[in-house]
Amino acid sequence: MKIKPLKTEADYEDALSRIADLMDARPGTKDGDELEVLSVLVENYETVHYFIDAADPVQAIRFQMEQFGLKDKDLIPFIGKSGRVSEVLSYKRKLTLPMIRRLQSGLNIPPASLIKDYELKHM
Repeated sequence: MKIKPLKTEADYEDALSRIADLMDARPGTKDGDELEVLSVLVENYETVHYFIDAADPVQAIRFQMEQFGLKDKDLIPFIGKSGRVSEVLSYKRKLTLPMIRRLQSGLNIPPASLIKDYELKHM
């Protein structure tokens, strides 16, 4: 395959197909080099055309809850009484710095995921 910039969806699909053919290529070989270059081109195309916005703090918390099989009540040690947990998870109250610190250390949620600004929902 001739290496060229990926400008269209068809170019992208062709590159993915070729990558699938080259998956067993050994590094340092002609096919291995082609696989490496195509992978970079595909990654760049996906970054530009398939941008996914980072999760907001509540989504990050819910994801971690799902991973650990936690219920809302399990967040009381990190956020506070059950009413406060409910307010945070329903976008009615923002996280405070102490909450962020406890969530980060207790649930191993990256601080960058917890400090992102997000909109509250008004009743």
